[in-house]
Amino acid sequence: MALDPDDPRPPYVQVANSLRAAILTRKFEPGEKLPSGPQLAKTYGVARMTVQQAVRTLREEGLVVSRQGSGVFVRERTSRPVGLRPHIERCFEEEAVTIDFAGFGGETLHGALQEPLDKVRHGRLTPQRIHIRLLVPDTTQPMTVPRRVDLSGDDPEARKRMARIMMRHTQGIEDAVHELGMLGLVEKATVETRVHAAIPQFKLYILNSAETFFGYYPVAPNTVLLGKEKAEIYDLLGRDTVLFHQAKDEDPESTGSQYVAQSQMWFDSVWSTIAKDREE
Repeated sequence: MALDPDDPRPPYVQVANSLRAAILTRKFEPGEKLPSGPQLAKTYGVARMTVQQAVRTLREEGLVVSRQGSGVFVRERTSRPVGLRPHIERCFEEEAVTIDFAGFGGETLHGALQEPLDKVRHGRLTPQRIHIRLLVPDTTQPMTVPRRVDLSGDDPEARKRMARIMMRHTQGIEDAVHELGMLGLVEKATVETRVHAAIPQFKLYILNSAETFFGYYPVAPNTVLLGKEKAEIYDLLGRDTVLFHQAKDEDPESTGSQYVAQSQMWFDSVWSTIAKDREE
């Protein structure tokens, strides 16, 4: 794959074009890690600086993302939902795991945590510290969503249903993570849950302060059981939400780095000001 010496374009442009073609023809799949800088330099017969310039070009085009300490990866396509689960499992390969979640009930997070937590139990993943923060709505306060479609204000029954769903998943996360600490499989395992008086319009995941996943909750009619009767409510439907992925890289001014930093800033600001510990 040596470059054409008769090509008048700069070497970094030729390398970028070759890698771009490999990505667009799926020789490198979305989410796949590219060869390392030294490997690419050897493959193309160029200096490592040339490879770095080529990768920077592809990063600016949104085709690749650099992850600190991990390498360069083909960016997940935003035209389809990004798989949260493998990124969470990769998060658990680190010595210290931090996950911040803001949203409705944590159902997706609860499901995505099951496999990595099982691998910790079986010694296949060995983080030493796990810290998860859950920022969810205060269901003791009046809300306009969820509510029955024939109501115009707060619906206590729909709110109680929301509270049960939220409790099931947040408590499930707390129990599973705390169990690892009780068994001595990790040095420290903590889960904190705080509530705030706002209707969640989106879900946000921040993994190890290095990656974010963001998606909107659509409000749509949904037939559910309220008490013992079927009712049609306007509900927050997040299971099939498309998640948009951003990751921090070595350039603090890049879109990914700034998006992660601003997401962390927003989460920390809500957590430390208007959020309060959930009352059991």
